[in-house]
Amino acid sequence: QVQLVESGGGLVQAGGSLRLSCAASGSIFRLNVMGWGWYRQAPGKQRALVATLYSFGTTNYADSVKGRFTISRDSAKNTVYLQMNSLKPEDTAVYYCKLHQSGSDYWGQGTQVTVSS
Repeated sequence: QVQLVESGGGLVQAGGSLRLSCAASGSIFRLNVMGWGWYRQAPGKQRALVATLYSFGTTNYADSVKGRFTISRDSAKNTVYLQMNSLKPEDTAVYYCKLHQSGSDYWGQGTQVTVSS
């Protein structure tokens, strides 16, 4: 019923920037959306939290990306963004979008981000 589609990934050199988008469709009810999140999974590692955005605008970032990444949303479009600046090779991972609605988590398929040194 709920589908999340990430876009904006790709190959970039260290120091560059990318903006990821996550568009939600299906049974989305704006007042029931409690939060959004971005996660990433690097080769050989577990999936890790990158950034979260909750109702009323509260945000949280992993220490490794604080000051470089920014999460934002367009609620009318059911879309969340992740602006990534000053990218480092260690940011290379598959990035996943998550939507939390009415006690349930929904995940996208992921988009690959590769940062070359």
